Formats: sequence, structure tokens, C-alpha cells
Amino acid sequence: MMRKRLYEIIEQSKEGDRLSYAYDFVMLVAIIASIIPLTFIEDRPAFKVIEIVTLTLFIIDYLLRWFTADYRSGKKGWAFALYPFTGWAIIDLLSILPGLSLINRGFKILRITRMLRILRLFKLIRYSDKIRVLGRVIRKEKGVLLTVLGIAVFYVFLTALIMFNVEPHVNPVTGAETFDSFFDALYWATVTLTSVGYGDMVPATDIGRLVSMLSSLFGVAIIALPSGVITASYLDELRALKNRSNSDNNNSII
Repeated sequence: MMRKRLYEIIEQSKEGDRLSYAYDFVMLVAIIASIIPLTFIEDRPAFKVIEIVTLTLFIIDYLLRWFTADYRSGKKGWAFALYPFTGWAIIDLLSILPGLSLINRGFKILRITRMLRILRLFKLIRYSDKIRVLGRVIRKEKGVLLTVLGIAVFYVFLTALIMFNVEPHVNPVTGAETFDSFFDALYWATVTLTSVGYGDMVPATDIGRLVSMLSSLFGVAIIALPSGVITASYLDELRALKNRSNSDNNNSII
């Protein structure tokens, strides 16, 4: 019974379970706090304290989830052996490894890179209902989103190809290099499709400027298309979640 209660606490918080809510809150704070040192170039003494505290919490969380793995998978015998190879367990382990060198110098071989700590952000998905809902929306609408992605990639490649061939590779006025390689054209087409461009690379001819204007206009349409799909599906998921919550509450009252 103790292990089952531990499983209920560390898993997705249930309605009215204050311990589970508190556990989720503590872990959310720990995840966000562990990312703070990555926003600074220099190391500070407080960062080592933050890393040790958050790392301890992550290790405890990893061990508790391993300890209750049979309740999660339903496989009594193999659950404990298979858990370290599950997706979430691998993310948890990779987010722990970079900090082990702070505890013992013998773990220096495991000092991979600070970038591995960014994986801790993925742990937010586990503790946030809204992010999980967004994940379900993306899975539900993946066909539409992949179609839009394909259109966007095709349009970027086509625009880059046109621009690379109509533009001179040296600006006739300033003498500066423009679209010196096809990768430069791809870069320009991508930032023009997704924004208004950065101004570090601009067309020098009238044809190039015309292509740029069309690219910006079509880019807004292509980017706006999946936004409406995701918003509508997200609202549907929230309504379904609310209906399930109301149904569970009514059943508990009965």
C-alpha cells in the first residue's frame, strides 16, 4: 500500500490530492530553478547550491519512479528491468548526469555538457496538464501539421532557388556579397517566411524585391494556417477535459 500511495503522489496529480499537487509544484520549481544557471555566462556560488538541491530532488524522483514502475506499466516481473530504457527514464537520467560532478569529483567522466541540462525542460511536460493537452492536440492534428510543414519546406526551397538565380552574387551598388551560396538563399527564404527578415541579407534587384514581397505575403498565410487548426483543436481538448472532470466529480458524489 505504501508503494501504491507513492505512485499516486508522484504521478499526475488527481483532483483533491494535495500531496500530489505539492509534489508536482516542488518539481516544477526545481526544474525551472535548475535552468537559471544556464542563462548566465559566469558561475556563481549560489548556482552550485541550486544545482545540488535540484539534482538531489531529480535523483529522488528518478528512484521513486523506478521503485513504483510496476504500477505504471502493469508488468509485475519485468517493470523494474525495463523502466531505465523507457523514454521518460532516459530523459530523467540524461538530465541528472551533467550535475553529478558537483557531488563527487570521481564523476568527472560524466560531465557531458551544460546543454544536456536543457533536457530538464522536457520534464515540465510531465507536471503540466496544459502542456500534455497541447501534446495530444499535436498528435491529433499531426496529419494537417505535417502537410503544412511540407508546403512550407517546398516554398522555402522554391523561393531560395528563384532568389539564388535572379540575384547577383555581388551587390552592384555596395560591392558587398549577396547570396554567395545556396545556403545563404535558404537562410534568407526561411527568415522571410517566418518573420520579416533580419536585414542582414537583402535583394539588390527589382525582381529580387518582388520575390521578397511575395514571399513575405505567402509566408504569413502559411504560418497562420496551422495556428487556427491548433487553436480549434486545443479548445476541443479543454472542453473534453472539463467534461471528464465534471463527470468524475458527479460520479464521486453519487
